[in-house]
Amino acid sequence: MTGSTQGRALVVGEALVDAVRRPDGSRDVFPGGSPANVALGLARLGRRVDLLTWLAVDAYGDLVRRHLDASGVRVLRGDRTPATTPVATAHLDAQGVATYEFDLEWDLPSSWDEDDEDPLVVHTGSIATVLRPGGAKVADLVESRRAASTITYDPNLRPALMGDPADVLPVVERLVRAADVVKVSDEDLAWLLPGVAPAEIAETWSRSGPALVVVTHGGEGAFACTSAGARLSVAAPRVTVVDTVGAGDSFMGGLVDGLWSAGLLGAAQRPALHDVDAGTVEHLLTRCARIAAITVSRSGANPPSLAELDAEPTGAGA
Repeated sequence: MTGSTQGRALVVGEALVDAVRRPDGSRDVFPGGSPANVALGLARLGRRVDLLTWLAVDAYGDLVRRHLDASGVRVLRGDRTPATTPVATAHLDAQGVATYEFDLEWDLPSSWDEDDEDPLVVHTGSIATVLRPGGAKVADLVESRRAASTITYDPNLRPALMGDPADVLPVVERLVRAADVVKVSDEDLAWLLPGVAPAEIAETWSRSGPALVVVTHGGEGAFACTSAGARLSVAAPRVTVVDTVGAGDSFMGGLVDGLWSAGLLGAAQRPALHDVDAGTVEHLLTRCARIAAITVSRSGANPPSLAELDAEPTGAGA
């Protein structure tokens, strides 16, 4: 598939520091945050990406900015910043099991240095869509951008932060209705709507607004349904898993990138996206699965570059 490489993506959501504390007292910090990881993946695939986030002017904020800038992500500057950069701390026990502690504030600036050119796609998800006070502002922003841009959404839920799923469900459903493309994991759906089959939820969501709903099943692959009636599954490549950090985010970045190559992004392409055929979706998801497989085969949220993806033999290690 070929399509325009022009245009830009706007990703809206959290960028933060993941801190890991081990029983021996050692500690490591890594840049993270689901939307930031999506932006990173897109930039490594050669796309122009802006990230609207909530970072402090401090050492951790500088660490995150340098990490993103090294891969070509432009972090937009806002008129307001938090006092400290958000931190998620994982405390590991002797067996490597983590318990999490969060020091997170999430909001949006009132204005930022975004270009006048409308983005082809606006992506959001995870903590940024739920945590107050910024969550409602994200939803308002996304809805306001539908007139010009494709909207993509990954709930990427964090039960330790988000409380009762009954309170989160209306937030998710509002964003699903606003989105053109939704990617969600089976684990998210099991928490959000326990006892309901993921495929049934995907079917319901595909009738509420999105052109494409994709459910990922980790190492078992992915299922997709479209508003046009296509239903299909793809397998995940078999790889040696180092860790699964960032796998879903790299899949999401690959999905946006694939739709970009297919010429299906931008509000003007919304009718074509709703008419997308099963063969195109299968091609997209197979490539997304390869991208995620490369990510899980190495440590951390480290999605592949376009050169790495092109060099990886189809079906072998990717």
